[in-house]
Amino acid sequence: MNEQSSPDVVAQRLRILVGRLRRRMQDASSVRGLSAPQASALARLAISEPWSASQLAGAERVRPQSMAKTVAALHEQGLIRREVDAEDARRQLLFLTDEGRAVAQGARASREEWLASAFEQRFTDAERQVLDQALTLLERVVEE
Repeated sequence: MNEQSSPDVVAQRLRILVGRLRRRMQDASSVRGLSAPQASALARLAISEPWSASQLAGAERVRPQSMAKTVAALHEQGLIRREVDAEDARRQLLFLTDEGRAVAQGARASREEWLASAFEQRFTDAERQVLDQALTLLERVVEE
C-alpha cells in the first residue's frame, strides 16, 4: 500500500472533498437569499416534518439560540408555520408552508441540476461509470 492510499490519507481527502462539495452544492441551491443554516433547516423539514426547534438544533449541531434565529427568519419569510404540540403544549412544532415547500424543492432541483451538469461536462462516460462504482463502495461506510 502506498502512502496515498493509506486509510488516514484517504479519510482526510474524502472529508475535505465532502466539505467542498457540500459548500458548492449550497452555493448552487442559494434560493431567495437564504443563509446556509436556513436552507439546511428548510431541507430537513422538506424531508420529514414536523420538527421542533430543539430537534433541528440537535440535528444541525448548532446551539438552540442559533436555531431560534434561523427558525424566526424562516417564519418571518413565510416559509414555515408553527403549531403547538398536542402532546406538550410548551413545545412548538415546525411545518413547511406551501411556499416553503416550493422553495425547498427549487433548492433541491438546483443542486441536482448543478451536480448532473458538472458530471456531464467534466467526466466521460467511462469516468462516470468509475464514479458510480466508487459510490457503491463508499456506501459501505454508512451501512449499519
